[in-house]
Amino acid sequence: MSATPPAAVVVLAAGEGTRMKSKTPKVLHEICGRSLVGHVVSAAQELRPDRLVVVVGHAREQVVAHLTAADAEIRTAVQEEQNGTGHAVRMGLEELAAERAVDGTVIVVCGDTPLLTGETLRALAATHAADGNAVTVLTAEVPDATGYGRIVRDAAGAVTAIVEHKDADDATRAIREINSGVFAFDGALLADALGKVRTDNSQGEEYLTDVLGILRAAGHRVGASVAGDHREIAGINNRVQLAEARRTLNDRLLERAMLGGVTVVDPASTFVDVTVTFEPDAVVHPGTQLLGATHVGADAEVGPNSRLQDTSVGAGARVDNTVADGAVVGDEALVGPYAYLRPGTRLGVKAKAGTYVEMKNASIGAGTKVPHLSYVGDATIGEHSNIGAASVFVNYDGQDKHHTTIGSHCRTGSDNMFVAPVTVGDGAYTAAGSVITKDVPPGSLAVARGQQRNIAGWVARKRPGSAAAKAAQAASSEPEGES
Repeated sequence: MSATPPAAVVVLAAGEGTRMKSKTPKVLHEICGRSLVGHVVSAAQELRPDRLVVVVGHAREQVVAHLTAADAEIRTAVQEEQNGTGHAVRMGLEELAAERAVDGTVIVVCGDTPLLTGETLRALAATHAADGNAVTVLTAEVPDATGYGRIVRDAAGAVTAIVEHKDADDATRAIREINSGVFAFDGALLADALGKVRTDNSQGEEYLTDVLGILRAAGHRVGASVAGDHREIAGINNRVQLAEARRTLNDRLLERAMLGGVTVVDPASTFVDVTVTFEPDAVVHPGTQLLGATHVGADAEVGPNSRLQDTSVGAGARVDNTVADGAVVGDEALVGPYAYLRPGTRLGVKAKAGTYVEMKNASIGAGTKVPHLSYVGDATIGEHSNIGAASVFVNYDGQDKHHTTIGSHCRTGSDNMFVAPVTVGDGAYTAAGSVITKDVPPGSLAVARGQQRNIAGWVARKRPGSAAAKAAQAASSEPEGES
């Protein structure tokens, strides 16, 4: 592999992509947590090029905003009218040349090929340098070449032509090596040849592939580098191809994880983004989606049926049937089943957010348990406390959010309401059914509920003849000691 970075990479991302049938520009459709053009830019950046430019056109404001949000240093060139791939590359080179001339290898890639890898681009650049080519085409051997431009070589292996399917005879159509639309060029020769590209074709456009014939006619060598996996060069033109690429990339990511020591119980029902990371001996159960900057620690188990976005799961933790977004789950913590951890949730070591528990902007101390049927929002809970079932942290007064603090080693009763702002001191208890509106001093028991009173005969008077009244009458007439 060549260690010399290319002088420039030109990413072609100006097309409309009408077959996607979407208001979203084609190159901004996402798979595995990154846009199509984002995947291509990421692969290109692995080459560490001196300069990189993305040629934009259709919906360029959206595309530029997306690119600069990901990397403020990304440079763009505008193709005002989509006049062909050759014209697009020319716009890219002119943008770069406004700063200084492009001297060296120029790699041209398509912005809708999300499966393309940096490794394949490095191999292309290395072949280009080693063979001393004026242009090197990235090609692939495909099972079915229908519709693709065929690569025609001479006896020495040099590329003599790229023949489009519609123009090919039977012998040429039998060729299974196809053009990917990805090239390595000598930058100076490319710039000169682009000025000679004609538009006397059926589309009236400047075709980049015409550069190959121009350079070959001038006595320069045209070569090829064959991709190891033909799926890498697949362009995305519709939603079916988008789904196929997502499955391929997802399989690639899961394979990498499994080879790194992660157990994925059912890869067919597990989906991950390119930015997800794992530690060895993590276990991912079926029906799980791991998205964004999610990290799963060693010996942690996630799933089944969980969706984690930008969430960190500590070593040895267990997250079961859970939705989490922007949460931190501490080492050996337990979450779920059927829990919802919203942004700002922080569970300490061996803490628990149990069944039907929702948390938001809450810090839960080590060993503290919120076992079931509760909402904890805008709260800090200390260590080794227990929150009773069906508790609600009442944090919103209709205008502002307020904070609740519960100390360490507290025991709060079931069906409590904590009306913020309020503080429960260390070691305090609260009685079941209480509405806590005032601070509870450390070590105190808070009881905030009305006294129970029983009104005898109410059902018989208010619901005469009802099933309840008849049951009460039967019960009251039973001799003592009978059931």
